[in-house]
This record gives sequence, C-alpha cells and structure tokens, in this order.
Amino acid sequence: MRRTVLTAIALTTVLAAGVHAQSGLGSLTQQAQIANKNFDIADKNKDGVLTKEEAEKGTVPFIRAHFDAIDKDHKGTVSKQDVVDYVKSLQQGHRHPAAAASTH
Repeated sequence: MRRTVLTAIALTTVLAAGVHAQSGLGSLTQQAQIANKNFDIADKNKDGVLTKEEAEKGTVPFIRAHFDAIDKDHKGTVSKQDVVDYVKSLQQGHRHPAAAASTH
C-alpha cells in the first residue's frame, strides 16, 4: 500500500506538472488520480505501458518530452514505474554535493 501511494505521488509530480500545487493531502490525492487517469487514457491498448506513439498522441507531455530517457532499457515502452524511477534519478541528480559525498 505504501509503495502504491509513493508511486502515485511521484507520478503525480511528473504528470500533473501543469496543475499548481495546493495545500493539503486532498489536493495531492486528486493530482495523483489525474496523473494516473492521464496515463491510462494515453494507454490506448490498455496493456499498462505506453509506447512512444501512445505518449506522443496522449495527454502526458512530460513522458512525451522525456520518453527516450525514461525508456532506459530501450524496450520501446514505458510503465508508470519507469516514470517514477526516472523522476527519482532526476531528484538524486539534484542532491547537494556534500550530501552525495556522505552517502558513499
């Protein structure tokens, strides 16, 4: 359950970038639902992943813009988890150098 919530939150951050954040957990939950819905709408064949064509034609501008980077294994598809992993990699890349040095 916790992993699902964290995945939804991370996906929300990415897919709902056009939605301005409001205070409160209700807003975050609503953004997560919108992000998941947009991914699912773009997934025309309902197989749980987006092809590059689905991303280009769908309602997921972040995935469309970063598809090749998100598809790090070059499978030709991206899942919600791939998007979350990509966002995490971006967040890790923005850590303060002193903080990164202390983790090694």
